[in-house]
Amino acid sequence: MKERSKGSKLLKLLWKSKTGTVGLLIVLLVTLVAILANFIAPYDHTETNVSIRLLPPFWMEGGSTDYLLGTDNLGRDVLSRIIIGSKVSLLVGIASVIVAGAIGLFLGLVSGYYGKWIDQIIMRLVDSFLAIPNILFMLIILAVIGPSLISIIIVLGITTWVIYARMVRSETLSIKERAYVKSARAVGASDYRIIKKYILPNVISSFIVIATLNVATTIILESSLSFLGLGIQSPDVSWGLMLSDGRDYLATSWWVATFPGLAITITVLGIIFLGDWLRDVLDPKTK
Repeated sequence: MKERSKGSKLLKLLWKSKTGTVGLLIVLLVTLVAILANFIAPYDHTETNVSIRLLPPFWMEGGSTDYLLGTDNLGRDVLSRIIIGSKVSLLVGIASVIVAGAIGLFLGLVSGYYGKWIDQIIMRLVDSFLAIPNILFMLIILAVIGPSLISIIIVLGITTWVIYARMVRSETLSIKERAYVKSARAVGASDYRIIKKYILPNVISSFIVIATLNVATTIILESSLSFLGLGIQSPDVSWGLMLSDGRDYLATSWWVATFPGLAITITVLGIIFLGDWLRDVLDPKTK
């Protein structure tokens, strides 16, 4: 009953927030499209037909309702590729955030709780990662191990964990000095129990907010890597790869790059709107 009332309260707060509601609807729509991509895509995203290459969208002269958003330079249906590409872009965004979040959460808790030389080692490691621009670090690693879906998720995960580690460490340093944590330690509670029962629940709200917002960041990073040729490779498809394929046709066939660019923009904005609402609701500093 208590959980139900809490859920209804969150829904009421969400309904009051215009941007939060729009963000949630966008995220749900994109997620639903990604889940059902193989069923709703009109055509096979790898199917080529040079006889209809660079066909414009249906509302333009020469367009066809068979290909609502037109075709690319190889005659592949743009709409189908955007729909299938949503799976890859969302998978990379969510999976890499899970990898980065798990690393950052663990190291942040350990660093903040134990302090001393453990904290020094972890924070120097954080400083080392911050000293190198993320995109440069990713390019170097991908150039060595080669681009693939798994390698991109791993690279994005191991290069973006520092933001979680710093936030969790900061929160942990504050929480471990509170009276209830000191009381638990005084009665002989183990470190694991203290971290699990008293510290983790208090840092998880801020963690969720940052993780949500960083899904948008990682989608943009994946698109950047694919645009540079070190991201998703054919026959797989992502929105960033579609941008890369269409950059040579912007002057004559703008739709090849514009529609995947719009998909990235709308999805990222939806995630940001939802993340901002979550921050207002979950982050105690904003209350």
